[in-house]
Amino acid sequence: MQETPGRVTRRRVRTRARLLDAAFEVFAAKGFGRVSIEEICEAAGFSRGAFYSNFATLDELFFALYRERADLIASQVADALAREGPDLDVPASVDRVTEVLLLDVDWLLVKTDFLVHAARDPGVAGVLLDHRARLRDAIADRLSRARGHTELPAVLADADGAAHAVVAAYDGVTTQLLLDRDVEAARVWLKQLLTALLTDGAVPAPAPGRSGHEQPQGRTQPPWTRTS
Repeated sequence: MQETPGRVTRRRVRTRARLLDAAFEVFAAKGFGRVSIEEICEAAGFSRGAFYSNFATLDELFFALYRERADLIASQVADALAREGPDLDVPASVDRVTEVLLLDVDWLLVKTDFLVHAARDPGVAGVLLDHRARLRDAIADRLSRARGHTELPAVLADADGAAHAVVAAYDGVTTQLLLDRDVEAARVWLKQLLTALLTDGAVPAPAPGRSGHEQPQGRTQPPWTRTS
């Protein structure tokens, strides 16, 4: 009798995880506003009862999905920025962040659909803004605690301003990624953009062949300015 709640809890965790995985696949394929609860249940192999025992609405399910991705991205950024201890070499940290940052086209499709949905519903928008703030807070906290040898540009005012700029840059680069599906170009341009934002562009680019950080060839300008 004492073990039953544990088994039920584990089973419910697995059910919830399968629903989230199925929802992600269906959202990516069809778009958030074009998916029903029944379709998610069918993809997961569950009944509507299983859905409603875990989520009240599709919005609630999506926020659980969004929280997973937002926490993953925040963790990736925080881990990449924390490797130097109390010091923060911005260019080196930008290299690490852009190497590990989640750039998944399917997730970007789902997130963009939901952003449009949230833009038409102030209640949903407020919750989504709170979730987006988690990533900014993780970045701002690391920048504010850093005592490194690279000063933040004065135009950004403080660590909060820098965090807003970083997230805005990420949003812009991932929007382009939705169109051209070029993940390599997105990483290169995001690295260049974040370095310029966080250092006033004053840090010289590494010379080719040094420490394995060779400058990418043919990627010195934003990928969306290239002509075919």
